[in-house]
Amino acid sequence: TRAYNKLCGVSVMPAASQEVPVAVRSSATAEDLPEASFAGQQATFLNIKGSDNLVKSVQECWASLFEARAIYYRIQNDFEHLKVGIAVVVQKLVFSDKSGIIFTANPVTGDESEIVVEGGVGLGEAIVSGSVTPDSFIVSKGDLQIKSRVIGKQDRMVVRAAKGIEWKSVPEAVQSRQKLSDAEVLGLAGYAKKIEEHYGKPQDLEFAIEGKKLFIVQSRPITTLKKTAAAKALRQANEAEQSRRVEARAMQAQAEQPPETAASGSEGKVLLKGAPASPGKASGPVRVVTDAKDGYKVKKGDVLVARMTSPDFVPAMKRAAAIVTDEGGMTCHAAIVSRELGVPCIVGTETATRVLKDGMVVTVDAVAGIVTEGAMAESEKVQQNAALAAVVAGGIVSTGTKIYVNLAEPELAEQVAGRDCDGVGLMRAEFVIAGLGKHPMALLKEGKRDEFVDAMARGMRKVCAAFYPRPVIYRANDFKTNEYRGLEGGAEFEPQEENPMIGYRGCFRYVKDPTIFQMELEAMKRVREQYKLRNLWLMIPFVRTVHELEVCKKLVEDAGLRRGYDFKFGIMCEVPSTVIMAEEFCKVGIDFMSIGSNDLTQLMLGVDRDSPTVAEDFDERDPAVLRSVENVIKSCHKHGVKVSICGQAPSNYPEFAEALVEYGIDSMSVNADIIEKTRRIVASAEQRFLLKSSRGF
Repeated sequence: TRAYNKLCGVSVMPAASQEVPVAVRSSATAEDLPEASFAGQQATFLNIKGSDNLVKSVQECWASLFEARAIYYRIQNDFEHLKVGIAVVVQKLVFSDKSGIIFTANPVTGDESEIVVEGGVGLGEAIVSGSVTPDSFIVSKGDLQIKSRVIGKQDRMVVRAAKGIEWKSVPEAVQSRQKLSDAEVLGLAGYAKKIEEHYGKPQDLEFAIEGKKLFIVQSRPITTLKKTAAAKALRQANEAEQSRRVEARAMQAQAEQPPETAASGSEGKVLLKGAPASPGKASGPVRVVTDAKDGYKVKKGDVLVARMTSPDFVPAMKRAAAIVTDEGGMTCHAAIVSRELGVPCIVGTETATRVLKDGMVVTVDAVAGIVTEGAMAESEKVQQNAALAAVVAGGIVSTGTKIYVNLAEPELAEQVAGRDCDGVGLMRAEFVIAGLGKHPMALLKEGKRDEFVDAMARGMRKVCAAFYPRPVIYRANDFKTNEYRGLEGGAEFEPQEENPMIGYRGCFRYVKDPTIFQMELEAMKRVREQYKLRNLWLMIPFVRTVHELEVCKKLVEDAGLRRGYDFKFGIMCEVPSTVIMAEEFCKVGIDFMSIGSNDLTQLMLGVDRDSPTVAEDFDERDPAVLRSVENVIKSCHKHGVKVSICGQAPSNYPEFAEALVEYGIDSMSVNADIIEKTRRIVASAEQRFLLKSSRGF
């Protein structure tokens, strides 16, 4: 009561005119987990006024933990009833003119480079519950540009009533009009991007706009992103099948225009179109359910058709082969729960409950967003099962150790970003520089400094935008003198060296003459600040001494790049001195150290791997190399510094990967062609390590 009085701005019980309306909502310990969202299982109360009503609503919110639907949900997901706690959150109610939901990763495709904004008019309950079809926007996270917009027809909205809330018709002139302006969508996406950066993982947010004020009323982790590999496999299978059909039809050269048919599989007539909400494809007899209490009519393998689902529909949803709704967007209850269950779902069709009749056999293609007449052909089922089997066999692998990719060519970024990697562990600068054709100092001499900076910024931007929000670790240029001399004009600026491998390169070069390095830093700052791609981090190669690092770090800071939650600064570990002095390097102030296994092995063993005479002695598994790696990991972890490794050894030698896992390495960065192979090897190594640990070995 005292807290409510304070919210009302008084010290004693407020008069009726002073009572502030509030929202009462749950925050349970088991909500929003990766394996179970608990979407809508607990009660929410809106427009509650007066301390007595507030206390009653809080009690009812607590009690909703043991409603039948919540008990059923916990049983189905193997949660112990008495181990799920609940807190009740009381928030001042926002009388929103517009409201909605934001996902900082596409919840249908799992694409983390996209932000999805869904909104409509009135209080947020209408959108959150999925009771209306919202406007839906997809925004590119990298450059905050709207990629697509679908305007929904919203015929009703939730508004404040004398007691609680009520439904009201939306004026006809507003129903089919865009509810959120482009400026509002981009503003919301910008805030969502910052919130994701703060939490470090994709978020599901709710927002409310009252007048010119924006309120973010909830932020929680997205719970269903891991269930997207099957969608990609199905989409690829469907695209291949469609190509085959197009070719066949062209050969038939039919004179008559065929009726509209499915774009990704079944030859049946298209009956409905909607928004794909949970990817997949299934056939079955239609069962139209107008009320959750009739959910028992849905048998295993039926296609559940409803105006919209609610938490009370969950038992029926579990039995359904597919789900189709009249209303809702990709963030509604039906979408969230169907993704969690792995059931194909299409929402926002507007007319499903009228067009589809009980007993009709239909195919729900929740990749293309269409419902077609008839069942899938047997060949399609075989093809779909094969696609899914391929994913299960080789695609869906989770590891505690992050797997990054090494990337040299920015043009390949978009293609590689779709692979199963956690970011770019090594973005090489040399490819972009070589593409200019001239030595950077030669360009500078010709007055083309901006040309160099622009080219570097373009390359960085392309990679960062493709991988956003996953980190991109840019390794400052590490051309050796013989490589730099090969560029036009290079002979004028590069010395002749007998052994360039241990010559004028890396951090020493930046300290001796920072000109080129400073241009790289300028390009980095532009990408991070002008284009807001703050997933770009910096790594310094071939660091020999602590003093070198101190001077280099000062250059970075002078360029306006300072360590923080969204800018990480690290070094390569390629020189024995870095191994021996690892703790001293950490004390300078770094966030990570990446072991360059190729150079480190050569220098630890004194072996030139390019010499056919001694190359047979080059082996990353040598005890001296392994002990060096172990010491670096222990020293860095002592100071809270992360450790990665760049090289092919973990994939070439499973025993090497197992050793790295035992040492506690945080990540590995490999070439694109072996990302999935490395992930599987590391997963196996982690399992063996856990098994040995559990047995006390």
